[in-house]
Amino acid sequence: MLRDAVRSRAEPMLRRAEAGTWPAFELTEFVNYLQLEVLRQIADEEWLLFRGAREAADQLAALRRDHLELRLTIDRLTEAATSMQALTTDQLAVITRDLLEQIDAHLRAEERQLTVAGEDIPSMAKLGSQPHEWYSLTEGATIDLDRLPGTAGADAVLDRLLRMRPGERVVISCSTDPSPLWRRLSRSTPGGYGMTSVTSTPPPWQIEIEKRLPPGPLVAQPG
Repeated sequence: MLRDAVRSRAEPMLRRAEAGTWPAFELTEFVNYLQLEVLRQIADEEWLLFRGAREAADQLAALRRDHLELRLTIDRLTEAATSMQALTTDQLAVITRDLLEQIDAHLRAEERQLTVAGEDIPSMAKLGSQPHEWYSLTEGATIDLDRLPGTAGADAVLDRLLRMRPGERVVISCSTDPSPLWRRLSRSTPGGYGMTSVTSTPPPWQIEIEKRLPPGPLVAQPG
């Protein structure tokens, strides 16, 4: 379930924060998950649910407000992840626990209102209860593109590559030619990445992608 996945990622961060230690790594990982999974599912829900249940607009207005509150809370945590001075550890713990409660309340309200609306539409809860493995499949040092579904899977991998740290390397493994993915990455950030073929006789293909370090400052030569 979505709520279980969020809680499992929040707990290590909360333990450090409540012990008075700023959980820089845990918070970054948590925020990445919220951005990639929770916000994506909210966007999916808005497109699927609100598009299919127009006659229940009044009942669904509360879900829209919930979405806004969730986005605002995730934005606060994202800001805290990039600026350690934005919150104290106590404030971070309070906001995180509030977020967990918001998600629980939202999922319960959604189920009630969907029942009233009588619509069999994929909801945030249903999306989150499916085998939701994209995050774990794209975050490692090796990404098996064959385990991700079609164009949506390629989009998820591209998003992961665009978030690489300078100097980081990721190996892409796939049974089909990965050059379309490489071309999209090159167009997104011209010259920002290098590619090396790991296998000499594909298929399967294995390519290593490295995010290049930014060029250093120019040093004036003595004249």
